[in-house]
Amino acid sequence: QVQLVESGGGLVQAGGSLRLSCAASGRTFTGYTMGWFRQAPGKEREFVAAIRWSGGSTYYADSVKGRFTISTDNAKNTVYLQMSSLKPEDTAVYYCAADRNSGRYYYSQNKYDYWGQGTQVTVSS
Repeated sequence: QVQLVESGGGLVQAGGSLRLSCAASGRTFTGYTMGWFRQAPGKEREFVAAIRWSGGSTYYADSVKGRFTISTDNAKNTVYLQMSSLKPEDTAVYYCAADRNSGRYYYSQNKYDYWGQGTQVTVSS
């Protein structure tokens, strides 16, 4: 059974940094696409970043490009989201997700098969 467990959220001042981790277990993730999504209060969940576990291609939402970096540690079966230059508008619950088919629509939450429970990120101004 696939499990995704996020950690690393917290409270940070604007301009600061946080690193989120997503520990993946239950199978090997070769061929999967791993994504990060976020949901702010009163808003729909939105795409943040994605990475192909095989090959390492990365994709970012325009709102985080240049500030966030997604990466994997194959030995630890963990996906990271390094967030820098954080802004109050980055405040949200951040979710890790896994797409077993690794299709082209990496930005669509409907394509992802497994989800973590989420971790809260709060950026104060």
